Amino acid sequence: MKIFIRFYVLLFLVFILNGCGEGIAEMNYPKTKKLDLVENIFGQTIEDPYRWLEDFTSTESKEWVEQQNILTDRFLSNPYQQKIKKELEEIWVSDQISVPYKKGNKTFYFSNDGKKQQSVFMMKGCDDCEAQVLLDPNQFSDDGTISLGDVSVSPDGKKVAYSISDGGSDWRTWKVMDIETKEDLVDKIEWSKFSYATWESDSSGFYYQKYEKPNEALADVNRSPQLYFHRLSDSQKEDKLIYQDEQNPDRSWSISVPEEGSYRVLSIGEGTDERNLVYIQFEKDTDFIPVINEFEATYNFLGGVKNALWFYTTSDAPRGKVVSLRIAEDGQYTWNEVIGESNPISAVSIIGKKIIINYLKDTITDIKFFDLAGNYLSDLDFPNSGSINGFYGNIKDNTAYFEFTNYTSPEEVFEIDLGTLSHEPYWKSDIPGFNADEYLSELHFYSSSDGTQIPIHISNKKGLKIDRDTPVLLYGYGGFNISILPNFSKTFYMWIKSGGVLAVANLRGGSEYGDEWHEDGMLLNKQNVFDDFTSAAKYLHEEGIGSSETTVSLGRSNGGLLVAATLLQNPDLFKVAIPQVGVLDMLRFHKFTIGWAWTSDYGEPDEEEDFINLLSYSPYHNIKKDVCYPTTLITTSSRDDRVVPAHSYKFAAKLQELQSCDNPILLRVESRAGHGAGTSKDKQIDEIADIFGYALSVIKGN
Repeated sequence: MKIFIRFYVLLFLVFILNGCGEGIAEMNYPKTKKLDLVENIFGQTIEDPYRWLEDFTSTESKEWVEQQNILTDRFLSNPYQQKIKKELEEIWVSDQISVPYKKGNKTFYFSNDGKKQQSVFMMKGCDDCEAQVLLDPNQFSDDGTISLGDVSVSPDGKKVAYSISDGGSDWRTWKVMDIETKEDLVDKIEWSKFSYATWESDSSGFYYQKYEKPNEALADVNRSPQLYFHRLSDSQKEDKLIYQDEQNPDRSWSISVPEEGSYRVLSIGEGTDERNLVYIQFEKDTDFIPVINEFEATYNFLGGVKNALWFYTTSDAPRGKVVSLRIAEDGQYTWNEVIGESNPISAVSIIGKKIIINYLKDTITDIKFFDLAGNYLSDLDFPNSGSINGFYGNIKDNTAYFEFTNYTSPEEVFEIDLGTLSHEPYWKSDIPGFNADEYLSELHFYSSSDGTQIPIHISNKKGLKIDRDTPVLLYGYGGFNISILPNFSKTFYMWIKSGGVLAVANLRGGSEYGDEWHEDGMLLNKQNVFDDFTSAAKYLHEEGIGSSETTVSLGRSNGGLLVAATLLQNPDLFKVAIPQVGVLDMLRFHKFTIGWAWTSDYGEPDEEEDFINLLSYSPYHNIKKDVCYPTTLITTSSRDDRVVPAHSYKFAAKLQELQSCDNPILLRVESRAGHGAGTSKDKQIDEIADIFGYALSVIKGN
């Protein structure tokens, strides 16, 4: 890990080798200042001695982080880490592309040969043309830490709007490139966040969401966004305000432009709640008219023609369905069900005059084709089991692309003829030294504490002797209606390749089984998620797959909360816990950047019932004295402005203070990185090698 080290020496500890590889007689952590800060909230006494670390950009906090990194680095360098890093550098050198999409005769996609820090944005001018580079973010900075965010090609295929992120921040600066000349135009949009560039149908400009310029870019709360239209060649100060709602600062906006007609579809959401309002602008420069005016269900716009708009919705259908909004010449409209509810819907596309639905059957993709009236046409004729993604494009397109993958199958891209629905290989990932026949992945089910059956995917090398001594990596997320579906990952592959078992549990809180699965793991039901994860570890151990002496728990963001909460509730269940960029102070998460938006899943800390529930599992507030917690490696990034690093700083400080045994509590802080998106190749490799190398050294010994 590359860090800046000031000119002082940290008084450290003496290593004593032992069989666990932890090698510590007594941990001497960096000295951490404590505040005498006590609050009474809803009758509860709340101590917050490390609140000063919430000012994570201060000189004092940065010096504390440097000392933590010095300590952590002494543990992370070991033979396992060095071997994994070398092997990662070897397997990383392989071609990778995103699922392509077309604009007219041009095809666009991201590509990386594994040697570049960042993927480049490519274009093929025709089916037989040689691909050319349009945008190369590796030219943005010397170290690859300025990344390319979102890209949006204009309907005429002549311009591309693209956003740039500096050091992993969620803040985006938008620019526009002329595709033919490959030169940037004068356009520049600043202080945009959580936004796409949605082009007008005539390619004259695009819509985007922005916030007021913050005083502290990485920490200030982000509220009251505004929707603007930017006309090409105008300065940002001339952009037209399309929509705002000063009375509802927690609302956010996205706008869609159908391929035909003058309609504009405005989606209005609150936080991360999937339910939304839908407003329609029937004629340009007229008011938006509400067609869905209550937060009752999800309505995702899919596509439209002159007299019809299609939506995915969960209205009276918790597993999802497709409806249409039929618009008469006098502006009157009617809702009609097009495709009724059946299995949970993961994604829907309208392309090539067909409705393509990605259904889930116990986390496995099942693709079905329908015509625009909702009549069933056929299933996708595909032999393998796993996840299928893609089918991007427009109603009039003749071809599209989709990608297949699972835990032991690297990505393959196929081109599909939307007339015949036949498909053929387009591109296949080739990982050096990888042979799919040498690996196995199976879907199992286990009972959670309340008897709910939970899917879990277990993957490993064929022929691996699996017993109580086998290293096990248990991964989960469980929140925000996000499904964790089978997907090949170089990170997970590295663990399996190193002789471990990978177990991915599909916890409640996700959308694997529709809205009910999500609701069973949110708000006052959040403990179900932790129980599901705990039960997964117990199930594995009962099946003879690892033990509490060989199991590592891993999760990111909301998954970091999962790992931290379960290590505190079950300190004897895991050998190593790795909470990454986690939400760890559940009483103050809403006070930073976009954290307030998560109250839809977590609850409102300023309301008593939610506060008491949050306090019951908040990692920062549930660390106890006289408990031996497992070896813990907490990871975060100094420029994470989504889940600010203060969560990890405060949790690490308190866990170090109260740890009652010699199991190390370590904090790894990455510089020039954010919540994850846009992280450079080298930083990704370093992080994977560090966390897996350290975990294996603890389990197996140096």
